[in-house]
Amino acid sequence: MTFNKTLLASSVALLSFNSFGAAFQLAEQSASGLGRAFAGEAAIAEDASVVARNPALMSVFTNNQMSLMATYVNPDVSLKGTGAPPYADASQLNNDSIAPTAIVPAGYLVMPINEQFAFGFGAFSNFGLSTEFADDYAAGQLAGKTEIVTVNMNASLSYKLNEQFAIGAGINYVYADAKIIRHMGTTPLPVPAQTEAVHLEGDDYGFGWNLGVSYQSAPGHRFGLHYRSETDIKFAGEYSNQLPAQLGGLAGQSLPGSVDISLPAMAEFSGTHQLDKQIALHYSVMWTQWSSFDKLEAMVPGRDTPVFHKQENFSNSWRYAIGADYQLNTDTKLRVGIAYDETPADENHMSISIPDTNRLWLSAGAKHQFSAASSLDVGASILRGVNRRFSEADSLGEWQFESEGNAYLFAVQYNLAF
Repeated sequence: MTFNKTLLASSVALLSFNSFGAAFQLAEQSASGLGRAFAGEAAIAEDASVVARNPALMSVFTNNQMSLMATYVNPDVSLKGTGAPPYADASQLNNDSIAPTAIVPAGYLVMPINEQFAFGFGAFSNFGLSTEFADDYAAGQLAGKTEIVTVNMNASLSYKLNEQFAIGAGINYVYADAKIIRHMGTTPLPVPAQTEAVHLEGDDYGFGWNLGVSYQSAPGHRFGLHYRSETDIKFAGEYSNQLPAQLGGLAGQSLPGSVDISLPAMAEFSGTHQLDKQIALHYSVMWTQWSSFDKLEAMVPGRDTPVFHKQENFSNSWRYAIGADYQLNTDTKLRVGIAYDETPADENHMSISIPDTNRLWLSAGAKHQFSAASSLDVGASILRGVNRRFSEADSLGEWQFESEGNAYLFAVQYNLAF
């Protein structure tokens, strides 16, 4: 059983390092925000998506508001092998695309109660990740399938103190589901490359809170500050592999296992300024407390101490955005934005699953008003990442890579007042 516990610890180590070795934060909570690179999100009160970025802004609405949206994410993350252990060829590591396309949905509802109070509800995601390699990929113990999906269900209440100040607070129920599959890959051991070395699936839920404040200094000029707490998640699930018993494997047998993580806290400061009847300027600074993701500990039932412990080197990260709106005519508004998104990953702890990097966002979008009650937002962004060179080791050797990471996003959102 001692050897089985060691295998379980190794599998959880792979899950944590490859799923979370790179930033897995999502910003795509609205199409209106995407069009301006999410500049001004904690200060702008255009639609019900304010539930996700600052609930204090719900106090601006006088009618019920509903927003439904979806973002199409097309990652372009490629790898080139620059080095491999003696038993492998570095060219076997080349891969044109390691991240599949995805659709990220969200929905929001804001309901004013009276002149002071408003209630809101949102279902969206702040964190997510998906990468997938071929079953016979050479560095199979580092690659394979890695997936984490989170859903945040956020109930909020706002209170309007006066014409200038409003506050808002919310409670968050966060469901998270994770999957990790690893294969042996190219190895000197007498096993096929596609043999599953790790298969671990688990899920859990946790609770958090968020708090926001808005201040309108003059008509058309507003500042906002929003804080979202960290959420503790304990993934509990089953571990198995296809390794034969003579190599110490489980031959498909399952074992229970768990790992605790903290989804990091976030804070955002924003400003929005209506410069004239046509042009508005927006900006945001967002801080994410990735330093709370400081260690990984794997546990098995019947043992009080971890079977695996690993210290991480994540650091807090910043995101800066500036954007503008242009009111083209009575029914149509145009948007543009640019943002710089820092990676929290230490260059000495890069991961093949998502070779994270600093990113530049270039965004554009539009809003069309069908009537006083309904409108449609569209937004698009190009994300350009910095090329990185790094190495990563498995139990049998070190692999070296050069990565290039870009992405293309498109979002559409329908808004209804009633």
